[in-house]
Amino acid sequence: MPHPPASEWQVLHIHPAAPAKPAVGAPCNGCGVCCLSAPCPLGMLLSRRRTGACAALRWDGEHSRYLCGAISQPTDVLAPRWRWTAPLLGRWARRWVAAGVGCDSSLQVGPPPPV
Repeated sequence: MPHPPASEWQVLHIHPAAPAKPAVGAPCNGCGVCCLSAPCPLGMLLSRRRTGACAALRWDGEHSRYLCGAISQPTDVLAPRWRWTAPLLGRWARRWVAAGVGCDSSLQVGPPPPV
């Protein structure tokens, strides 16, 4: 497959131990590509940004995978005045980010571009 034009490249800093990105529709394996490329609508609220990696994304070194912090560590991703909502966020976030539905990222992951 030929490389897309350089204007379409996005450099993602993926943890070296992260699993390879699954095919679209396959079960999520925690590769992190979707959240490293841009935050989802919930991630936009938590990150206070619309581009770049989601600030709520967390690396799980024990299982060598990325996790949504809104699900795995809701207290840590909320501003202090909103931490009282952490139990609700932990439950609601699963639905908001479609956890367990399958990979919905069509991004193509490849090696770094030649220098």
